[in-house]
Amino acid sequence: MKKLLIVMLMLSQLFGGDAMNIYDIEVKNIDGQTIKLEKYKNRVMLIVNVASNCGYTNQYTGLQELHEKYNTQGLSVLGFPCNQFLSQEPGTEEEIKNFCMSSFGVSFDMFSKIDVNGASTHPLYVFLKEKASGILGSEAIKWNFTKFLVDKNGKVLKRYAPSTTPSEIEQDIKNVL
Repeated sequence: MKKLLIVMLMLSQLFGGDAMNIYDIEVKNIDGQTIKLEKYKNRVMLIVNVASNCGYTNQYTGLQELHEKYNTQGLSVLGFPCNQFLSQEPGTEEEIKNFCMSSFGVSFDMFSKIDVNGASTHPLYVFLKEKASGILGSEAIKWNFTKFLVDKNGKVLKRYAPSTTPSEIEQDIKNVL
């Protein structure tokens, strides 16, 4: 399925179409269940690659605060663990889930570990990086806690650096809710 989504993205690029959208992408939640991102249609999404042993791990607190404050107004925070940066997310999904709940009270949606760079990049991150490049036009995710803001129609609005705190994104979120 992942290869099919990547091929669809490439064909979309080649033929100038925009047939592929974020809602077509499937992901596995932290419990291993496959879901389509269509579940988040008509909601603003803040998509973040996360890690438990990173200098930015304390951002879980700010992400949870955004979730608590704006979830009922239409915000969904989505956390995607990634072990590609100095192996800062080595645990199993169960260990990640327990860590996030016990250390930060995370109740926003968490997903299974994925790759955000390289040959095994998850189709979601292929899509996100294509729609919102980083500094100097680079597509590569530089570190854990890179964030993407997606509007209610599935349009990727902005990409934020790992050092950008959740509170610094709050006004942008309020503007699209």
